[in-house]
Amino acid sequence: MRVGRGGYPPIDLAGAVVLVTGAGRGIGRATAEAFAAGGATVCLGDLDLPAAERVAAGLGRGAGAWRVDVTSRAEFADFVSGVLDRFGRIDVLVNNAGVMPLGGFLAESDATSRLTMDVNVWGLIHGLRLVLPGMIDRGRGHVVNVASMAGKIPIPGLAVYNASKFAAVGLTAAVRRECAGSGVSVSAVLPSAVRTRLSSGVPLGRGLPTVDPPDIAAAVLASCRSRRAEIPVPRYLAGWDLLAAVTPERVLNLARRIVGDDRGLTSTDAAGRAEYERGVADQAHAHDRAG
Repeated sequence: MRVGRGGYPPIDLAGAVVLVTGAGRGIGRATAEAFAAGGATVCLGDLDLPAAERVAAGLGRGAGAWRVDVTSRAEFADFVSGVLDRFGRIDVLVNNAGVMPLGGFLAESDATSRLTMDVNVWGLIHGLRLVLPGMIDRGRGHVVNVASMAGKIPIPGLAVYNASKFAAVGLTAAVRRECAGSGVSVSAVLPSAVRTRLSSGVPLGRGLPTVDPPDIAAAVLASCRSRRAEIPVPRYLAGWDLLAAVTPERVLNLARRIVGDDRGLTSTDAAGRAEYERGVADQAHAHDRAG
């Protein structure tokens, strides 16, 4: 068997079968489009099926769309089974679906906190447990968990989101180690602030590293070649762990105040964010009722 970087069998994206969750818009859409441009067959999962279908219609190459609530193991299993029935294998899984409610920790409802953990953590767990066995049996495959630099850096107004992304980073690292030697790799892509619906109403820039969905898509595709464990976007944030370890807390807190890391609590455009927050609240209530 041919071995590529990191000792993993290489993945030829031309003809690869790729699953992307949260693929109807934002990072997921950009990632699906990037894989399709590279010749992959892309299978799009999203809670909003019409959105996923619109994206799939523009991709060609056998692209298909499925309605997937990643918090439901049964729905995720139907997605995976549908792809296997149609194509016989899965080469790459991109666990991208996520939610990002914003506000004070004490003000956030239990329903919203549960939804955040179930989408951002259990969504990854479901995907990994459903897809990894087939990859391991074949001796090749790659999973990308789209986490966040919020899995490394605490941010006021995002406490439970922070918790979910810290969990995502740890989960990815541990499962990667368990898969060592199997030919299957698991990587985490860690974006900084991204210009998507999730950050609507939040003033970006002004010292806060900010990127666009195609930047994250490029990092996801690059991980299929490098198979690196963690890929921050932008790349210069790779030094954060060392910086945080050697810098006194008072100095870090001063830097955070200078860049306004609490802007999600103090400077958010409520009107600009209202539609997204209503959507999360509605999803949280529906999720609680279903549970």
